[in-house]
Amino acid sequence: MMELTVRGMNCSPCVRVVTAAVHGVDPYARVEVDLGAKSVSIDSAADIDHIKAAIEQAGYTVEDAAVEAHS
Repeated sequence: MMELTVRGMNCSPCVRVVTAAVHGVDPYARVEVDLGAKSVSIDSAADIDHIKAAIEQAGYTVEDAAVEAHS
């Protein structure tokens, strides 16, 4: 599970754009957005750098990321 802080998200259309950006990298990714916390949780096998780049290309700033190891 990846946890990203994404700046610039402030409305429902932003959620759709960020989700679409992630799905452009991995159509099967599970994406959960918390607008208040500006966080995006992503369950995907795709490379985190590709996902971050897709979100940034959509016009948002990814400030940090954490990857939770699956046990």
